[in-house]
Amino acid sequence: MTGKVKTFNKQKGYGFIKPENGDDIFFHYSSLIMEGFKTIDPDTEVSFDVEDTEKGPRAVNIQRV
Repeated sequence: MTGKVKTFNKQKGYGFIKPENGDDIFFHYSSLIMEGFKTIDPDTEVSFDVEDTEKGPRAVNIQRV
């Protein structure tokens, strides 16, 4: 899937992605695939996979496009 980062809280390490279609999807910084300190700015275009968890859908394997 693809979408844009809607929000990211650097202190708490999580945020939400707005996919091209559908509801916002939660993500944790540990799902960001990048070198160094893991942070990402709002409006960054990303590709990702969706994993179903007991708390709902979660974005994983997140990469900038």
